[in-house]
Amino acid sequence: MGTAAGSGATMRAAVIARPGGIRVERVPLPEPGPGAVRVRLEGCGVCGSNAPTWEGREWFQYPLRPGAPGHEGWGVVDAVGPGVEGLSPGDRVATLSSAAFAEYDVVEASSAVVLPPALAGKPFPGEPLGCAMNIFRRGDIQPGQKVAILGIGFLGALVTRLAANAGARVIAISRRPFALELARAYGASECIPMDDHGRIIEKVKALTEGTFCDRVIEVVGAQWPLDLAGELTRERGRLLIAGFHQDGPRQVNLFLWNWRGLDVINAHERDPRVYVEGMRLAVDAVASGALDPYPLFTHRYGLDALDRALDALCSRPDGFLKALVTP
Repeated sequence: MGTAAGSGATMRAAVIARPGGIRVERVPLPEPGPGAVRVRLEGCGVCGSNAPTWEGREWFQYPLRPGAPGHEGWGVVDAVGPGVEGLSPGDRVATLSSAAFAEYDVVEASSAVVLPPALAGKPFPGEPLGCAMNIFRRGDIQPGQKVAILGIGFLGALVTRLAANAGARVIAISRRPFALELARAYGASECIPMDDHGRIIEKVKALTEGTFCDRVIEVVGAQWPLDLAGELTRERGRLLIAGFHQDGPRQVNLFLWNWRGLDVINAHERDPRVYVEGMRLAVDAVASGALDPYPLFTHRYGLDALDRALDALCSRPDGFLKALVTP
């Protein structure tokens, strides 16, 4: 199984060989260089951003490198490179990397967050949990604010709970009935089907006595929800774009955004230090019980079934929120 380092040691890793096709290969076991650690992976989450890679876009080159594009890994440190301090073999960590659809991964020590005993034996895809914390922080959500969240999947449900915990009145908007039920369980005060543009605007207008929402968080990554998000944000309100818009350009109603004086925030982080800080905050929130992601891990697959996990990500069967892949 490639569990020991040394000349000739190997591991199994998934390779996306073409759109809609994978193979599992045996590849050399990576060695951690200076400032890096090797992690024996327990699992990796499947992210919505993986969908275009699986479906195929003209800007991707296949085959991808082994383990890519898995970036939601967690596991146990089994080797450390020169100069690493604060991490030792046996430490259980969540990681920020890009090749975690594999048995092992090498990451910078600065991109590994230690998981406390309270999380022992529990899956912890730290990157998306950290994303939720960073979106919440960028929103500056305060008690008594009216917050609309468009799109209740894994990320939308987490942000719903965080906003409700902060004392905001959350209005959840989603197309799937089970997702609206989930949003209510995670603290939403009002749940609205995402079905008719004009009806949703009128409903939110009535719920907010004509003022609309202090914060609107768009978590879908598509044109219509982005249009709707602007309509639901009050004058001088804050519109947060948390959906990953990766299928081409978008148009925005800049007249409306100008007229209402909106603050528009791209809630995607690219600084690894900010990512990792969000992951640390997520560890604290989950360990303390303030945030419970475990009901949201709805589907699990072995590494050999990564193709099924990615198919489910794209087709979104009823009840699907987050898939985990384990080696």
